[in-house]
Amino acid sequence: MIKINKKIEFKIAADGSSASGKTTAGKLIAKKLKMKFLSSGTLYRFCALKTLENKNSYNEKFINKIANSITLKKLQNKKLYSPEVAKLSSIIAKKPYVRKALKGFQINFIKKSKLVVVEGRDIGSKIMPNADLKLFFTCSTKEKAKRRLKEFKNLNENISLKKVQKALIQRDKEDTKRKISPLIITKNAVLVDTTKLTIKQMEAKLINLVKNSIKKKYGNL
Repeated sequence: MIKINKKIEFKIAADGSSASGKTTAGKLIAKKLKMKFLSSGTLYRFCALKTLENKNSYNEKFINKIANSITLKKLQNKKLYSPEVAKLSSIIAKKPYVRKALKGFQINFIKKSKLVVVEGRDIGSKIMPNADLKLFFTCSTKEKAKRRLKEFKNLNENISLKKVQKALIQRDKEDTKRKISPLIITKNAVLVDTTKLTIKQMEAKLINLVKNSIKKKYGNL
């Protein structure tokens, strides 16, 4: 039995495309093993939301100001998950100064956390290249669209499954083809296909994987 205690320092990078299950997985691991959790996607969504509130106007100075104002509590805003915010976040994520500002936030968060799970698209490759465990989540486009549609319905957003699927395909294409910090599978990442996994199955699989990784690093505690 592995006991997670204050002596242990273990950091997990969880990457994957939109709606692949990485956020759910990250939260499950963090809650079960009492680790801190950060979704990098919410950082870009937060900047996008503030940009929309600023009449769609933004520049380096504006983004730096927004980045410095971010708190974990502010990242719980439901407005971050609207289609408009999602669309704009993928656009501003291509800006070098946006990535630089938010990278700083993430690095500081990771440094202050001994036990942490950070999920996104460039965590294992750029943000936390020396993570103790790197996970890469995959899922079929059809299943991802169903999951995202459910999220939109919970937000009372009226949108079709076909439109959601089309948007996901476009987002995945943009994430993998962009020049700055593209979505890639690092050589030492563990692939996790969530297409046919229930929440409980995913939790069991991941907790076992994490505990085995901690055991490999620290031995029997």
